[in-house]
Amino acid sequence: MFKLTLPANILLGISWLWLYRPVFNYLQVIFQREDFRTNQIVLLLLLVLLAMQVRDNGERPFSRFLSPPHKSHLPLLLLLGASITFLIGERWLNVNTISAALCFLSGYGLLGLWMSPAAWRKGLPAALLLVGVLPFGEHLQTFVGYPLRYFSAELVRQGLAGLHIASLGTETILVLENGVALIDSPCSGIKSIWTGTLFFLAAIWLEKRPLRLNLLPIYTLFITLLLLSNIIRIALLVLAGQVMNWPTVARLIHLPLGVLGFALACIAVLMLVRRLPAHPILPQTLPPTAPSLTPMLLLTLWGMAAIYTPRPPTVFAVDETAVFHFPADMQTELSPLKADEEAWFKKDGADMAVRYTFQWHALSGSMILVSSHTWRAHHRPERCFEVYGLAIERSVTFLVDEQFPVKQVTFANNGRQAAYWFQTNDLITDDYGTRIWHDLPPERSRWLLVSILFDDKTGVTTEEENEFYRMVEGAVHELLLAEFKQGLVLPDA
Repeated sequence: MFKLTLPANILLGISWLWLYRPVFNYLQVIFQREDFRTNQIVLLLLLVLLAMQVRDNGERPFSRFLSPPHKSHLPLLLLLGASITFLIGERWLNVNTISAALCFLSGYGLLGLWMSPAAWRKGLPAALLLVGVLPFGEHLQTFVGYPLRYFSAELVRQGLAGLHIASLGTETILVLENGVALIDSPCSGIKSIWTGTLFFLAAIWLEKRPLRLNLLPIYTLFITLLLLSNIIRIALLVLAGQVMNWPTVARLIHLPLGVLGFALACIAVLMLVRRLPAHPILPQTLPPTAPSLTPMLLLTLWGMAAIYTPRPPTVFAVDETAVFHFPADMQTELSPLKADEEAWFKKDGADMAVRYTFQWHALSGSMILVSSHTWRAHHRPERCFEVYGLAIERSVTFLVDEQFPVKQVTFANNGRQAAYWFQTNDLITDDYGTRIWHDLPPERSRWLLVSILFDDKTGVTTEEENEFYRMVEGAVHELLLAEFKQGLVLPDA
């Protein structure tokens, strides 16, 4: 049996890897890039802890693969359920982090076919920790960060009004152009929730508590404490920086308040977890082997790999001769992109990327306009600025008018500034999450990313700045409107 079983198990593993082959390019990227260094460190620590636990338990995991898979219902359900969801997600969403998470979960389900049920359940928090190592924090900031920030700012506004403190509008709290208490993505609480969830899973695993429904109230309380501490921090920052006009105090307490609130919430949840009963001592018995399960799984995985279909690109027609018509008094000149820059944009699905230098009154600089029907070709320009050595001091929302938000970026040391927004035929936003959400329907519109880097804005009034933004927005709108009328935007095939 040994001569047949081991090759069959290896073939089963290879078949699973083949199904999830689109994920591995993404995993290679995130575990090599420097901006995911925290994720890489957490992964390394987690692998060390896993190895120590396996050694302490005296287990010989590799020897178990010499036998056929066992009839374990929960691992099998996780393997097949995650794989089916993976196929659906790749076809309709194509979000790399979700696909990678499903890959990890289905892989743990596959391993469970050679583990005892008791050991598999004990290791489930560790498996979820591996999923949590993926960069969910940044994606949650994108999708949930703004509404959560708005909710927090609104609560602070109502709380201050209830205390008869000078009323501040929600947008004023969100957009504090000159204040230190900037309520931006880091203050949304999303990063605390993501990090806190990892801490919660680690506490369950290391304290050897079973992953059951009785943990849900504790986790809910933990998230509530994190959000509450973040709201209190925002209120204190607004009081110090805006109401009391103590910007130096606000600058000093900003980080310590966040660390203190997070630490107190973690201590509270750890005490509650320790009050729960530990894993019951169960025999590490294996279910009966199921040799017939191997061919069934092979056929299932091969069938899934055969029907795997990624989300198709949008079918569209692009007028490559299209140009932007800027006002006559605005001097512009095309500044060709480098070959590697142009290749980078097109690789992710951009159908047009152009760069202009401009001069208008006292304003001068350069701007890049990137057109695409997929959010993957767009990005947060802050990353590009940092790649080119521009250290970001702050990034805030500036309202040209109620329907025209612009993200303004200030750089440290050199005093230069930048601005950007995303624009489609009927919407302008500075929020990357909004840009992504509008890409989920089958029929996708053409969007343009407008990224402007100013040389120097010394002496430029707000009115002049607003007029400049409106001129650029008008040129983009004219191009988009012309394409819309010509019927160039077509739905997915």
